[in-house]
Amino acid sequence: MVKPVLALVGRPNVGKSTLFNRLTKSRDAIVADRPGLTRDRHYGNGRHGGREFIVIDTGGFEPEATNGIFREMAKQTRQAVAEADVVIFVVDAKDGISAQDHEIADYLRKLGKPCLIVANKAEGLLAGTQLGEFFELGLGQVYPVSAAHGQGIHSLVEQALGRLCLVEGEDEADQRNAGVVKLAVAGRPNVGKSTLINTWLGEERLVAFNLPGTTRDAITVPFERNGRKFELVDTAGLRRRGKVFEAIEKFSVVKTLQAIESSNVVVLLIDATQGVTDQDAHIAGYILENGRAVVMAVNKWDAVDEYQRELVKRSIETRLPFLKFASVHLISATRRQGLGPLWVSIIQAYEAANCKMSTPVLTRLLLEAVQFQSPKRAGMFRPKLRYAHQGGMNPPVIVIHGNSLEHVSDAYKRFLEGRFRKEFNLTGTPMRIEFRTSTNPYV
Repeated sequence: MVKPVLALVGRPNVGKSTLFNRLTKSRDAIVADRPGLTRDRHYGNGRHGGREFIVIDTGGFEPEATNGIFREMAKQTRQAVAEADVVIFVVDAKDGISAQDHEIADYLRKLGKPCLIVANKAEGLLAGTQLGEFFELGLGQVYPVSAAHGQGIHSLVEQALGRLCLVEGEDEADQRNAGVVKLAVAGRPNVGKSTLINTWLGEERLVAFNLPGTTRDAITVPFERNGRKFELVDTAGLRRRGKVFEAIEKFSVVKTLQAIESSNVVVLLIDATQGVTDQDAHIAGYILENGRAVVMAVNKWDAVDEYQRELVKRSIETRLPFLKFASVHLISATRRQGLGPLWVSIIQAYEAANCKMSTPVLTRLLLEAVQFQSPKRAGMFRPKLRYAHQGGMNPPVIVIHGNSLEHVSDAYKRFLEGRFRKEFNLTGTPMRIEFRTSTNPYV
């Protein structure tokens, strides 16, 4: 499921960054008692119960700004509002309503997006009296919160996520799309993502040009191969944060991350002429963090000599060791070289990510592994592994029950993962092992 996006909007110094830090449970945004600290958009991840969401912090918003840095800040805020599912309009409960608040409210009303008006710094204030003036902004109910003290945050998030009602017929659409493999192509700018998809389709469906940043949004194209249906997703190239300048390019970043999260398989495309870079490793880490099945493809293999080819192979081994489970293919999208084996690995990764593992087989493998090599004793305790069962798919999750399992070492966990991978042929998908220790009823 794609994470919903909440954008924080308001005039300077109303506490948007403080609220951002509270929602994301972080200190990523700079906070101080002076206006204008935040100028660019800032993204963070939040969680409420079992539901995750993305929060965007913005600078002070002046919709009518026409010059200088305030015009650029307003442009950033408009981009944040454009990509948001719900807008949280933050006002200052202590200072009261202002002319700038009216301008922002007028702008938000014209958009017609779901919007919540939040009165920050409302600690000790009575909602029925001091906050009544904010109703004249015409955005409905006013929600008092104190971002600094954490008051009212729980209700605010519930209200914001409650605005994201499922559209009627969405369940039917999900059933209709059942069995369709969502395949995202991700990588740095100008590695040939659009060219690869055009080659698969056999037509110039996407704009492909020798200039970084040609693709600005995540483009979905239906595709069928050998009777199996796919949704090909061409994502915008993810470059280093310090190299992202244009507002539109920053708008595309969240779309790319959402496309990776909602995909079944990701093809990580690497440029053979440049080798594996830090940004390739960051993208690979994000794919792994989200538990997506992955296949690595080194594009432009025809454009490098033998020496460069050897350097690329070594850089994959040294810089991406955490993707040892993924297949690596050497391809040329323009010359259609190596694309057949690439498709075989894509299907294999998808099937591995959705593999069903029976409890008797998992328990047998676990006991055989323990008999071959038992876990090390930790002080007075030796972990006892009793049985295992599957706890989820995409990625596969194996739950192991026993006693004193908190003392199982990471090395032994990797040993078990290797045994499970070999038995079920889990190539191309990450795998997670969870340990659950039985409680002593006599304690």
